[in-house]
Amino acid sequence: MTPALASSRFARRVVDSLASLAVAVALVATVATFGAGVAHAADARHEVVIACQDLVLPWRYAQATGLVEKATGYKVTYRKFASGAEVIRALASGSAQLGEAGSSPIAAGLSQGVDISLFWILDNINDAEALVARNGSGITSVAALKGKTVGVPFVSTSHFHTLVALEHAGVNPADVKIVNLRPPEVAAAWQRGDIDATWIWDPVLAQVKKNGRVLITSGQVAKATGKATFDGFVADRRFAKDNADFMAKFVSVLAAADADYRAHRAHGAAWTAASPQVAAIAKASGANPQDVPASLALYAFPTPAEQASTAWLGGGAQSGAAQSLLATATFLKAQGAIQNVLPDYSAGVDPQFVQRVPAH
Repeated sequence: MTPALASSRFARRVVDSLASLAVAVALVATVATFGAGVAHAADARHEVVIACQDLVLPWRYAQATGLVEKATGYKVTYRKFASGAEVIRALASGSAQLGEAGSSPIAAGLSQGVDISLFWILDNINDAEALVARNGSGITSVAALKGKTVGVPFVSTSHFHTLVALEHAGVNPADVKIVNLRPPEVAAAWQRGDIDATWIWDPVLAQVKKNGRVLITSGQVAKATGKATFDGFVADRRFAKDNADFMAKFVSVLAAADADYRAHRAHGAAWTAASPQVAAIAKASGANPQDVPASLALYAFPTPAEQASTAWLGGGAQSGAAQSLLATATFLKAQGAIQNVLPDYSAGVDPQFVQRVPAH
């Protein structure tokens, strides 16, 4: 890591974006007793709040059709958030018990003491996040971002890979105007011409590709640097412990949704814009149904067996997820985004529920 990459001007911008998460964690520490009482009250009524994002995922059909409620018997409330950092704040405050987040906000949350555990890999991001330069911007490479304006959601996986890619290209982030925009704000800023480039995911990725050029994807960055990213499901650790049967049944629903998607692709009957699954995904994410099949194809959805292996959740400190979270946290600390890096992130990785999914 060069001194330039840790420059104070850029570090201050990132630290500001994490301030509200740090405050939320501090507040949780001071009201732990109250929070525990609320959690137990919710448990008694068999209720759960799941914090979601606009991610394009196979399990949206199960979400839309009430399959989680049918499988678990719990009353489920879904709340949509605009970023993974907001999801982690919701779990830290006790306003949600489960949530979807990328590896970067998960690493930041664990580093700041949020009592959560990663129990399911929603996707290997692969080529589903990409750096897109606006047509006419003159940007033809990562190195050409110098002096340009790039919009990304701070503390997201795309933010992490923006910084990794700049480092790999020898560009000081302080020489790039990186602005903190949530996905809907990226779309609006792109339409207005306020930004020259963005590193983003679908459905916004599909929109900006229409008048932009993909320069590099997260999958390509991972291959070049060894720093992969993923989206995962995290749970409040106490909730997961007190509701283990719910957790196991919920993971089975997630596994079945992914298996259905993989089976259709394998047999040449991939979901189309007219499929009910695609309609559910489009409604939840705000994507155009015509774009959903291509968006899904950019991700990799690990099987339960793969997730239980050392490639992802299994293997303790040597698990792929723990190692990825460690690498992400180390990078965020070097940028001044977080204060601590844990020596071992396996305490935040829980393979027990995916290990209970029956083999297919």
